[in-house]
Amino acid sequence: MNRLPLVLSMLATAGVPPALAQAVLQPPAAAAPTLDEVRRDMGIPSRSLALRGQRDSIGFAWNGEQMAKVWELSASPPAPDSFGPLPAPGVAAVICPHDDYLYAARVYRRVLPLITAKTIVLVGVFHRSRRFGAHDRLVFDPYRSWRAPDGPVKVSGLREDLLARLPREDFVQDAAMHDSEHSLEALAYWLRHIRPDVEIVPVIVPAAKFERFELLADHLGAALAGAMSGRGWQLGRDVAIAISTDGVHYGPDFKHTPFGEGGIEAYAKATANDRALLRGPLLGPLTTAHVRELYTTFVDPEQPDTYRLTWCGRFAVPFGLLLLQRVAQGHGQPVGHPVAYATSVGWPELPVRELGVGATAPASLYHFVGYPSVAFTLDRTMDPEVGRPRR
Repeated sequence: MNRLPLVLSMLATAGVPPALAQAVLQPPAAAAPTLDEVRRDMGIPSRSLALRGQRDSIGFAWNGEQMAKVWELSASPPAPDSFGPLPAPGVAAVICPHDDYLYAARVYRRVLPLITAKTIVLVGVFHRSRRFGAHDRLVFDPYRSWRAPDGPVKVSGLREDLLARLPREDFVQDAAMHDSEHSLEALAYWLRHIRPDVEIVPVIVPAAKFERFELLADHLGAALAGAMSGRGWQLGRDVAIAISTDGVHYGPDFKHTPFGEGGIEAYAKATANDRALLRGPLLGPLTTAHVRELYTTFVDPEQPDTYRLTWCGRFAVPFGLLLLQRVAQGHGQPVGHPVAYATSVGWPELPVRELGVGATAPASLYHFVGYPSVAFTLDRTMDPEVGRPRR
């Protein structure tokens, strides 16, 4: 569906106020932020390891009334762009945006209800990884539960099983790193609203070369498959993977203006690139070649901190898909189904500002963000690596 007429009717001026440019590389710090420093910046600070607080209390709901209203309004038109019939609920994995609810909620509503598993491995962006000097290792949290608008979300005991199975050099477990990040809480609140007994295993992903991600996925995939087998769990039925990312971040604030500083032509070209990824390596049987194509589209493979395309999930998406591949081995070929796409300027805001759910950044044709979503099913008739029928 062509949303350009709607965009043209919206803000198209070049002047934008100072913005929270999450996709812009955060500069390395002389020393990593302390836990106290991080918690002072949280909207609702964590107080102990019993319950993680809430990083962003502006763009996301923070009480039950807000969450219920966001859920209700997210079904209202206009719908995000679609790519055909939705797969049946019970999918193995999804890719979902994590931007402010008033911009991206319609896409959340299309993709997250496709997950029906009770236990969700959340694979998220680590926006501030450079400030912590983090790279080449996965970051797990130490909390027993996470705060959510509707009530606590339990962290699954699966996490401790996974950590016991992983090489020690593969991970850190750090409260400050997780308290600094909003990319998983955004999804966790929706999953908790959909299924109150949901349990999560949160992981955030800093920079690494592709080969390192392959090794990390080998190890975590084997650990997860082993833990699931011991519990009699199946991928899709009992466990699913939810990968957090927003799409293109376009404009001078993001230092990404390959089609000019902004305007309708830049918008059309930038969003066409996002849609090409949804119809390209994210569509159909998932292979390592597809994941590598995504990685090299997002970053310079020799210098991963160098953006080529400003998807903030430039590391979360490749790692999460490699993990999905490993866990799916013996169970079927992961197959991608693009679900929906929208942007921060191509659709009207969800009318939730009066409830206290606002925007952490502006939206205009000179500062906009894309919202891709994909669901992955398992085809048990296909070879998981090459995407062809089994012999």
